[in-house]
Amino acid sequence: MRKALSIAVLLGTVVLGVALAKPTPEERILFEAVNRERHKVGLSALRWDDALAAAARQHASAMAKHRSVAHTLAGEPSLPGRATRAGVHFSSLAENIVVAQDSESAHEAFLHSPNHRANMMDTEMDSIGIGMVERGGQVYVVEDFAKGK
Repeated sequence: MRKALSIAVLLGTVVLGVALAKPTPEERILFEAVNRERHKVGLSALRWDDALAAAARQHASAMAKHRSVAHTLAGEPSLPGRATRAGVHFSSLAENIVVAQDSESAHEAFLHSPNHRANMMDTEMDSIGIGMVERGGQVYVVEDFAKGK
């Protein structure tokens, strides 16, 4: 029993550590690119949110596992469910998803899509979390945006 408890505590610590990890270098490239675009049009910068990033990483991982790009995959909660489960406190949410060769091409794809660009430039949003997962030479990218409560 004591060994099982130790394993459970260790596993919980590992999961918590992953959920609260700071941005990876590739995620940071996207984070800075989004804020650079917002700055160009006079908008305030979004702040990085670790909980939102945890939700984005979970969804990017699920998309990579299924080799599918979708806002909700079978057996997975919707964006509000994923955000709530990750501990995000929000009054509104938005999400960008793409599969690309790298962070730069993902950002370009978002910029050239009216809906994705609108999410990046939404004046109501104040935070962002980004998740990227590589599989088979492609990166599955999720940008989750939130307006806090």
